[in-house]
Amino acid sequence: MPTIKLTRKAVSAIEPAEKPVIYYDESVRGFGLKVMPSGAQSWILEYRPGAGGRGVAKKRIKIGTPATHSPEAARDEATRTLARVTLGADPAGARSAERASLTLAEVVDAYLRDHVASKRKPKTQTEYGIVVEKHIKPAIGSMRASAVTPADVARLQSGIVRGKRRNGNSGKTTANRALAVLSAAFNWAQGVGLVPDGHNPTKRVERFRENKKERFLTAAELSALGDALNEAETIGLPYEVDVNKAKARNAPKPENRRTVYGPHAVAAIRLLLLTGARRREILDLRWTEVDLERGVLFLGDSKTGKKTVVLSAAAIAVLEGLPRIGKYVIAGSSAGTEDEKPRADLNKPWEAVLKRAGIEGARLHDLRHSFASVGVGGNLGLPIIGRLLGHTQAATTQRYAHLDVDPLKRAADEIGNKIISAMGRK
Repeated sequence: MPTIKLTRKAVSAIEPAEKPVIYYDESVRGFGLKVMPSGAQSWILEYRPGAGGRGVAKKRIKIGTPATHSPEAARDEATRTLARVTLGADPAGARSAERASLTLAEVVDAYLRDHVASKRKPKTQTEYGIVVEKHIKPAIGSMRASAVTPADVARLQSGIVRGKRRNGNSGKTTANRALAVLSAAFNWAQGVGLVPDGHNPTKRVERFRENKKERFLTAAELSALGDALNEAETIGLPYEVDVNKAKARNAPKPENRRTVYGPHAVAAIRLLLLTGARRREILDLRWTEVDLERGVLFLGDSKTGKKTVVLSAAAIAVLEGLPRIGKYVIAGSSAGTEDEKPRADLNKPWEAVLKRAGIEGARLHDLRHSFASVGVGGNLGLPIIGRLLGHTQAATTQRYAHLDVDPLKRAADEIGNKIISAMGRK
């Protein structure tokens, strides 16, 4: 292993190799920088505990990373640690004993508190917390994290499925989410020294195959949806009254039982369909992020980070026709106030519009799928569709490849025509 003077400049110039490499420091014996083939770097210290000498096996501890410790700070920490070793301390042994005593519940709590809370979006934080509290902790949370085996993880997986089946749900998706959260927690715990390196029992447990729910509105459904939206913002959508309730006698006459939905709720649904954007991207959209002159939305934050949404002429027309009440494009109940918040959801208007349009089994997210399906059906190509949707991975857009049937249809027609011709028919 090479020995160099570990400075900021030297560390920044190091390139990863095909195998892990440790660059030892010239001045402090046993102190070095471990560089993985992936490019991950960590400060380490090797020492011989007790009386030392060649007959005592070396131990290694992780001090930190270049992101948390400068070369100077890491070197100082290594020097102080070696001083304690001289006095009889065994920091690696102490860490091993400490991490061996941690329960899985303590590890996942630390993961949520020290990593997820600062690195993930609020919605993701909530979802992870639910998985941990509802599934992981009750099943295997009391076990020592370092003692959890693949068999224990498989038991967690099967328990989730059995529990969901009793409620009429297969639970396979939930089980996969639980394993994903648990795997991420173990990976993080390895990095900070809470579990031994390489200890991630989830990796040997096979996930369930998921069938992603995809619903695309047909041309007829799009037409019906358009009619229902027009009706919702003009004369209103009809509603029913429970005649068995006492208040029914004071209800308006049947011909007057209509609910008019404001322009912002209707515009939100139209924009979801016309942009292929996600629900929160539209509901959280601020007027400062709208550039009608260029025809784009500049989203400062989305599921995939910063994102630019290209607007069609139809989407621009929707935005131009909206009254500006507050800072959010889709005005909520607090619009224009000092503590203005974005609209929480579109559940009521969406359900009413679906019912009026006679559309069944469609979610708001299916408007995004429908946007993609129209584009793919129009031979626009998956790369273009992916960029419009803001996909960062080509594989994400590939799920729509089966919609591009035009080339196959032409080939099938050509083959069929030749067969029919050979059979003597025209």
